[in-house]
Amino acid sequence: MKSINRLAMCMLTIFAACGVAGAATPIDQDQQLINKGLNYLQHQQQSDGGWQLQANDPPGITALVLRAFMLDGNYQAKTPFVKKGFDKLLSFQLETGGIYKDMLANYNTAIAVSALAAANDPAYKQPLDRAVAFLKGLQWTEHLTGPKGETVTDKNNPWYGGWGYGHHARPDLSNAQFSLQALHDAGLKPTDPAYAAALIFLSRTQNNSETNDQSWAGNDGGFVYTPADGGNSEAGEMKTADGKRFLRSYGSMTYAGLKSMIYAGLTKDDPRVKAAMEWIRKHWTLDENPAMRESGPEKAESGLYYYYYVFAHALHAYGEPTIVDAAGVSHDWRLELIQKLGEQQKPDGSWQGQTRWMETNSVLASAYAVMALEEARDDLKSHPAK
Repeated sequence: MKSINRLAMCMLTIFAACGVAGAATPIDQDQQLINKGLNYLQHQQQSDGGWQLQANDPPGITALVLRAFMLDGNYQAKTPFVKKGFDKLLSFQLETGGIYKDMLANYNTAIAVSALAAANDPAYKQPLDRAVAFLKGLQWTEHLTGPKGETVTDKNNPWYGGWGYGHHARPDLSNAQFSLQALHDAGLKPTDPAYAAALIFLSRTQNNSETNDQSWAGNDGGFVYTPADGGNSEAGEMKTADGKRFLRSYGSMTYAGLKSMIYAGLTKDDPRVKAAMEWIRKHWTLDENPAMRESGPEKAESGLYYYYYVFAHALHAYGEPTIVDAAGVSHDWRLELIQKLGEQQKPDGSWQGQTRWMETNSVLASAYAVMALEEARDDLKSHPAK
């Protein structure tokens, strides 16, 4: 097994080039990147208190930024500019408890729940509880009927246990992972029925035919976008010589699936978790969103900062600082993530990705990057780098 010490030495060179030379520890180096990112985000706040740069930007962007500030530890919900941001976010709360505008009810409410939970302020308990109840009510189970009469009558339906962009929408793993993150952040225990239902949906998004009853399921252990309506993967699909169709697993959804299963109470010994980690070991990289290029080289960096966000949350939840890849190389994921985001941070403290999935929006990309770094920092505090 190759040593990771060379990586730590390399990081000193990288951070010197990025203007953070002299940092005594990886945590210090990480925090300096966070500070620059948060400084950039603070200066992007709009006069109304939000972080929506365009009129049609969803309020979830404001919620992501607020969560980044709350997780830093140097800001409080009552910090004036932060409070102004929460006031703006809560201006979108409806009588139903949902926090959104016009569309994307689940997506926006889930992210808002995580932001409100991170604030840890009694003033937000009532709107938080209402938003959690609304979010739980959007999960596809026997109790939900969509506005067009859509129903999921039993657990055999591939929609069962999932969440879509709204209460009438096809469920997908991206919305499910934001929803489960929200329930986890709000303090719901894995014994809550929402997690049990979600595990049925999560299992159907994984390429693991022993636990996935969908006809397209393979056995590489990775995850796809949705099992609904015949299944779909943003990384495309493939067919065997005899015409059998498989959906291709890819990075951001695999880490989202791993994180969600852990939040739902699965342990490292569960075969679904083991299978996901095997896929991760075989596709280890921070240079791109793994396996996306298989459907076209131009897609390799699609959703890159979203990928970093779920990568860091998943591996922090998994609880192992070092991952050994398929070639036997040992990787401290925290150090590698700090190095990569240090290389990519712009002089003004921002990050910016590709057009796909809105990541040319530097506020969105920077919020994802800062929260990924915060997960790495917190993990380093629990398990210092060797």
